[in-house]
This record gives sequence, structure tokens and C-alpha cells, in this order.
Amino acid sequence: MLNRVILIGRLTKDPELRYTPSGVAVTQFTLAVDRPFTGQGGEREADFIPVVTWRQLAETCANYLRKGRLTAVEGRIQVRNYENNEGKRVYVTEVIADNVRFLESNRESGGGGNREESSYSGGNNSSNNSGSRSNNNYSRNNNNQDPFSDEGKPIDISDDDLPF
Repeated sequence: MLNRVILIGRLTKDPELRYTPSGVAVTQFTLAVDRPFTGQGGEREADFIPVVTWRQLAETCANYLRKGRLTAVEGRIQVRNYENNEGKRVYVTEVIADNVRFLESNRESGGGGNREESSYSGGNNSSNNSGSRSNNNYSRNNNNQDPFSDEGKPIDISDDDLPF
């Protein structure tokens, strides 16, 4: 069996950090993921997908993710159900993330083309609290130069540099 999902989208609001009664951190946020086609009116449509992170990954997401930030999420789909106050069975489908990548820097940082990509993994979701950052896969561009800053001007590349 295989249950894996990879999503890239923007947060619809800031993540909500909570703690279980036993002290385990859990964060919930919604990712808006564009559909690959336009609707009848010509406008783009999106799916709004709920995402849940646990333990250290939850705290990291709560600290660094903000509304509108482009984010990649890798995890599994989970369907759970409960009975609401009116006695009706409610089904919830959500992505349980075990890896989150921040695909752009904070917008409050003033822009300037600084691109930052960080990856955080939550490890497994067992009770041994191995959800610490198991994948120290930070990759930060420290030279503060945007490689695409030519703003549409032709790039000078010789035929010898092309692999084909």
C-alpha cells in the first residue's frame, strides 16, 4: 500500500499551534493549491487542503510560516470521523505532514529577491518523540544576489555551455 502526497501552495492564514493534554505540539493550517486549469469564467480555481503537523515540526511551522507564504508539504492523507454536538457523524480528510519546505523568505523581510528554502522533517509520529528535525536539509542562498535579476534581458550563453 502507498499513501503519499506532495503539495505546493500558499497558506490561507497563519498556522494554529496547540498542545495536547500530554504536552505534544500540533499545528493546523490550510494550503491553497491552484488547479491546473481555469474555470468557466476564465478564473483560476484552487483547492483548500487542511494540513496537520506534530511535535517539533509543528512548533517550527508555527514559528516560521505565515499567511500567503509559498510552502511545499509532503505527507499522507488521513480520514478521521467524529460525532458532532447534533449527533451527526462528521468526516474530516487532512494531510498529516512529515516534511515541510519553506519555498520563499518571509515577505516582511523587505523582499530584495532574497530566496530562502528550508526543509523540516517531523520524523515518525510514534510516541518516542523522534519528531525533532531529522533532516538538517537547510539550503540558504547566502550571497544575496538574485540569479534572475536580469528582468527578461537575454542571457549570454555560448553553444558550448549547452548540454545538447
